[in-house]
Amino acid sequence: MTPSIAVVGGGPAGLVLARILQQHGIASTVHELDASAAARRQGGLLDLHVESGQLALREAGLHERFLRLVRPQAEAMRVMDKAGTVFLDQGAEGNGGRPEIDRGDLRTLLLESLDPGRVVWGRKLREARRRDDGRYELAFADGSREATDVLVGADGAWSRVRPLLSDAIPAYAGISYVELHLPDAPATVPASAALVGTGSLFALSDNKNIGGHGGRDLHLGAMLRTPEDWLDTRGVDWSDPDATRTALLTEFADWSPTLTDLIRHCDDEITAHRIYALPIGHAWPRVPGVTLVGDAAHLMSPFAGEGANAAMRDACELALALAEHGDDVEAALGQYEAAMFPRAAEAARQSARGLDLCFADDSPRGLVEFFSGMGVPVASAG
Repeated sequence: MTPSIAVVGGGPAGLVLARILQQHGIASTVHELDASAAARRQGGLLDLHVESGQLALREAGLHERFLRLVRPQAEAMRVMDKAGTVFLDQGAEGNGGRPEIDRGDLRTLLLESLDPGRVVWGRKLREARRRDDGRYELAFADGSREATDVLVGADGAWSRVRPLLSDAIPAYAGISYVELHLPDAPATVPASAALVGTGSLFALSDNKNIGGHGGRDLHLGAMLRTPEDWLDTRGVDWSDPDATRTALLTEFADWSPTLTDLIRHCDDEITAHRIYALPIGHAWPRVPGVTLVGDAAHLMSPFAGEGANAAMRDACELALALAEHGDDVEAALGQYEAAMFPRAAEAARQSARGLDLCFADDSPRGLVEFFSGMGVPVASAG
């Protein structure tokens, strides 16, 4: 009998896995906690790397359609300090290799490529356990249950599948993050749109960062190196947009008004959270019939652009291994994990380094020196 495959989580990793399996004639079911594809905003842009995110889309047969959705100008990059002094202003021309796509567009691309019924919506996993017969039983918050032969946890940072394999728990990475949005920026806040530009912004000083992606809609974050309990003890109702803006403007009081305008003029859809990461080199002994992909396996900070790319490569390599080994699931899972562990560890190291480059007493010096070493033209600070 062909083993049944359940994928928990309908993010990029879960959907890529289901798509590539489908390409090889292998059925799977993706259980996603969102009520529908339109249930929530998917976030800003993703830069997809040739060797990971784009590789996965090629194997999924979606690379040509992906290229029609990318935003070429979004590969631009600008680095400045709190005074607005620009140290690096890299245009999109000649940057290449990492085209940007809106997260919502990527999700739609993947969803539309799947057979009807492949994704089951409104399935929030409450618990996963291994049964005496070696299969896995999934218990969902809506009271439903399902058994499967092969279980893949693609369910993110606080994975309910991970405890089947590992006792590891994500640790606070030191950064509190308040997500900000300025929709239709060229029309509503043209000066801010011009400041951010069409690509990535890093405004760095004093262990703080105002950064994110530009274009028509600005997707940004006000980030600070803080104790883990800072969001709880700061005395701010982070669900109150006006109170949040006031608090952030106090934290960034000595920053250029051109930068703090990005806080001042953001819309009311503001989200405050903390950045967490699993230990670098997180791994587990082989457990029959179950594995992890993406953040569930190797949650890392976003400061190297590796998270989603690593997740999509995970999904690609796992799907290809399952296709290659047929009914020998253990051979497939063992092959996948043996390659994934060292690859993910290196991506996590890069992400941790990126965090330290961005959040330092003398930033943006470290990040500017890093890009300078890569041959990116850097402006004089003087």
